[in-house]
Amino acid sequence: MATVVQQVKAAAPERALAHFEARLAFETDCSDVWYATRHEQKDFVLVDVRTPALYAAGHVPGAINIPTRMIGEPRLEEFPAETLFVVYCAGPHCNGASKAAVKLARLGRPVKEMIGGLTGWIDEGLGLEHA
Repeated sequence: MATVVQQVKAAAPERALAHFEARLAFETDCSDVWYATRHEQKDFVLVDVRTPALYAAGHVPGAINIPTRMIGEPRLEEFPAETLFVVYCAGPHCNGASKAAVKLARLGRPVKEMIGGLTGWIDEGLGLEHA
């Protein structure tokens, strides 16, 4: 008898490849953002979409603050159209980053979500910046 893990058969490798590659087109993680900001030429804008007060209390180093409600063309004018935005919010219990990603995509802007958000960043012991 199969374990609960194998009661539903795993997808064929080619389907699994397509699935996981597609997920990575939409998301990145805290350690990749940390590594890119410290060891590579940063080619994205990291955006904390929480309120200014929460941002000031502690945010990912190098992030700018654009609360979800403030995302719009006037606020984005300073960034070239091809700029990749990586958005995050408080963490897995918050959908603010998803809402911000929707707004950015509707504006025709490339976007990825940093999964785990601030909670994931803290869990990885990466440290915060304070405004």
